[in-house]
Amino acid sequence: MRNIFIAATGQHVGKTTATLGLVAVFRQRGFITGYCKPVGQKYVEVDNGEVADKDAVLFAQTVGFEMVPKIHSPVIILPGLTRQYIEGDSEFNFRERIQYAADYLESTCDLVVYEGTGHPGVGSVIDLSNPQVAKMLGAGVLMIVEGGIGNTIDRMNMSLALFREEGVPILGVLVNKVRTDKYEDIKYHLQKRLQEMGIPLLGVLPYDQTLSFPIMEAVNQAVDGKVLLNGHKLSNRVEEIIGGSLIDTEEFGTFQNLLLVVSYRRLDEAMEKIKAISEENNLTQPMLSGVIVTGDGRQARWTELADLRNPYFLEHHIPVISTTLDTYGSVVKISRIEVKINNQTPWKVDRAIELIQKYVDIDALSQQLDL
Repeated sequence: MRNIFIAATGQHVGKTTATLGLVAVFRQRGFITGYCKPVGQKYVEVDNGEVADKDAVLFAQTVGFEMVPKIHSPVIILPGLTRQYIEGDSEFNFRERIQYAADYLESTCDLVVYEGTGHPGVGSVIDLSNPQVAKMLGAGVLMIVEGGIGNTIDRMNMSLALFREEGVPILGVLVNKVRTDKYEDIKYHLQKRLQEMGIPLLGVLPYDQTLSFPIMEAVNQAVDGKVLLNGHKLSNRVEEIIGGSLIDTEEFGTFQNLLLVVSYRRLDEAMEKIKAISEENNLTQPMLSGVIVTGDGRQARWTELADLRNPYFLEHHIPVISTTLDTYGSVVKISRIEVKINNQTPWKVDRAIELIQKYVDIDALSQQLDL
């Protein structure tokens, strides 16, 4: 068997991190490694008006291959497609598309890593659930689960049952986002339980906070903002949020990559405090990765009248974004951002590869794949 199907118990568990890291590590070992996301939901437009899954586009940009939608993202579940499929008023060739992509990749690569979509049941409405696709591809499943013990085992069993039903081989389990203070305890008990179940535990990855940091572009989208200054720096990452009214009492966890969220009325006062803190701590780099200026309904008029040519913003190229949300509403929206690895977060790509190299038993996985 030379095919891996990366599945997970749900969204945001770590499929993309695992897939990216595995593709990179196998390539570093000298294997020609292909990638495909057979069924996608979130898509972007690429060349010639074609669409492709966002993760497939990410992989093309970060791993370094030419993106060909019919090869790397053969099926996209577009809006309204499920109704058409159920009503049977159109001809669909989904399986043929996936098989075409698989035949091409498997004829040109030593192994292929297929990335699943959502939880295992996603796609079943069009007869392309994760297990159905894995079976069609002749791939073994590597299940990604989130760190814990009881809930982790429960969710894993429920998810793997769908693959067992289709007769898909289980390569093993990779546990992600394990709290560092509970790492050894969780690893020990999961190892013991999985060994009893006859399921290989191929890796236990600690939670890495850097992978959860959003960038200013995501922040701007979350607050439906308007970029006022330094839009070229929206790739700045955010490690911590500080409120303008709380700067005096704030216990800073870091003095870098801070996002200041402040009412337009308090902006000047907050910036004076930021500069004072910088001088007091002899900081040579700017504290702020960006500023969100919040409003109260009159903010639109303020943006027309305010003088934003603050030397701090200009000297350090700090992006300034305005929003009609108030400060509390802005912080809530930002805290709910679903952070994903993308081509604007190179540190996440590098870290994902490092985690797979350090914490996953690649030799054991390679042995199961007959590599």
